[in-house]
Amino acid sequence: MAVKNITILGSGVMGHGIAQVSATAGYNVVLRDIEQGFLDKAMEKIRWSLDKLVSKEKISKEEGDSIFGRITPVVDLKEAVKDAELVIEVVPEIMDLKKKVYAELDEVAAPEVIFASNTSTLPITEIANTTSRPDKFIGIHFFNPPQLMKLVEVIPGEKTSQEITDLTKDYVKSVNKQAVLCRKDVPGFIINRLFIPMVHEACYAKDRTGATLEEIDSAVKFNLGFPMGIFELADFTGMDVIHKATVEMHLRDKKVINPHPTVEKMFDEKKLGQKSGEGYYKYSDDKYERVELSQELAQKFNPIQLVANILNNAAWLVTNGASDIEEIEKAAQLGLGLKKPLFETAKEIGIKNIVDELNKLAEEHGEFYKPDPLLTSMQ
Repeated sequence: MAVKNITILGSGVMGHGIAQVSATAGYNVVLRDIEQGFLDKAMEKIRWSLDKLVSKEKISKEEGDSIFGRITPVVDLKEAVKDAELVIEVVPEIMDLKKKVYAELDEVAAPEVIFASNTSTLPITEIANTTSRPDKFIGIHFFNPPQLMKLVEVIPGEKTSQEITDLTKDYVKSVNKQAVLCRKDVPGFIINRLFIPMVHEACYAKDRTGATLEEIDSAVKFNLGFPMGIFELADFTGMDVIHKATVEMHLRDKKVINPHPTVEKMFDEKKLGQKSGEGYYKYSDDKYERVELSQELAQKFNPIQLVANILNNAAWLVTNGASDIEEIEKAAQLGLGLKKPLFETAKEIGIKNIVDELNKLAEEHGEFYKPDPLLTSMQ
């Protein structure tokens, strides 16, 4: 099976980004949305992005024009999928909306067309089962912005055929991205299973130790090798995104996340982070400003509780057959920007110290912290 024609449903930031990277790789792309106005805006943004690449001499003007020429905006769904071999759905992360879109899509797409859902938290198997082709249904999670982020998580559902999984990985490679396979359809897949719970854990660490935001963030950045602090990263991602992922993940698995009330409170108060001018930190204008973090501040907070949390979730992924250490490290490096492998950091701190910390937290704060058998065995 060779894919040449791709239809992308949804022309927002992710949708038009995926359209651009696909057209750049030589695919014929139909970009579909429910209103012409949305499509006009998306095409403008693609044009702007390509012009920027031309001005930076990354591509020639001719290349820019031919990439743009491979993207066709269409409103009518039936028309949009008539030649498609692969449909990538990029509608908002609302289960009922996704199901509604697939009900319409299933009616009009030829039976051999592959469906891929770009989701960061919703269960692939559940969406797939609403269609007549769960064996041709897969999760494909691009990171924002798709033009720049190298990582794509590929998530087969329970009934996805091996052929479709292989084909999806080939597609990811063809658009110059790196695929990480999440072998089981688990809540949060790989990256969100590591990142989202850690935001909550950082809130608990702040409560329990009295450390400041800057001290915790400095320790995360300088001692754990993150590109920025965890609160800074949360503000950068957006509390709306984090809250939504939290709700979805916790709904499906109480063990994955220990929700801290601050996250929901910030979401309710519209303190969404950088995009709203205030999250954990305050931001003065549109330009991205970095919080003042330092090696000196990093010495004032011991991040063992945060390492224990992220490692326990990484170990859970291995124990439950969703991933392995090598793939998790690749995902963390590409998706979270980690400068140092997680398990290397863990060995420096000492696996025994991490297990002891988890046992101590479990005694004080409940079963959630119980160390995964893999960690216990690695002591």
